[in-house]
Amino acid sequence: MTIPRIFSPETLREGKLLEIEKGNSQYIKNVLRMRLGDKLSLFDGRGSEHEAVIVDLSEGRLSLKIGEKIQVGVSNLNVTLAQSLPKGGKMDFIIQKSTELGADRIIPFISSRSIPRLSETKAETKCKRWRKIAIEASRQCGRAKIPEVTGIVTFEEMLTMREDESLGILLWEDESERGIKEILRDERYRPLEKFFIVVGPEGGLSKKEVEKATAHNFISATMGTLILRTETAPLAILSILQYEKGIHGKAEQGA
Repeated sequence: MTIPRIFSPETLREGKLLEIEKGNSQYIKNVLRMRLGDKLSLFDGRGSEHEAVIVDLSEGRLSLKIGEKIQVGVSNLNVTLAQSLPKGGKMDFIIQKSTELGADRIIPFISSRSIPRLSETKAETKCKRWRKIAIEASRQCGRAKIPEVTGIVTFEEMLTMREDESLGILLWEDESERGIKEILRDERYRPLEKFFIVVGPEGGLSKKEVEKATAHNFISATMGTLILRTETAPLAILSILQYEKGIHGKAEQGA
């Protein structure tokens, strides 16, 4: 039987008593129907996970005693996904699946051909929703570390958020010379484990934007002869990276 996993933003320490906040306590009581003495696991979203047991299930209260730390598989691969805002609810899907596929940071950005134009209030509401989706996806798929979902930024701001040691790859349907396979197996890039991937909107990135990215040392790349939808491209590239370098390849055990 799979032990239920619960997210806790609290610092986890063996032997600590932890009172569970209302939302999770209702889920544990009413959905999972757990009882006094039942076990579950807690993760803090920063890479730490512990066993826990229910020690108090009184009216309006649920407390856990934190047990031993659980060893979780980790990968040296580190991927930032910069995703131009798509139409409708597609970003919800992208956040969920990118979390499941191991993205470490997700940056929503506005490009020249992005259709959604959000007010500041609506943008904040969207970002809060996406962070909740990332938490739930991490809980479901067994991740101990929740990806960072940043605020919505401009295309130019996004370009400056790449760390110098990461390889910036911009997926562009008009690129005809460099493919993902060639880049990842190039001797210059083979040792790298940090990647910054840029995916454009439904209408694609403009040539001017590609030129700006190139000026910031990004490499434009094609995913092949087929043009992928904006919600399909991040899943494809993350799967490729994980197969080549990450959780579907050789992973290491970590604390």
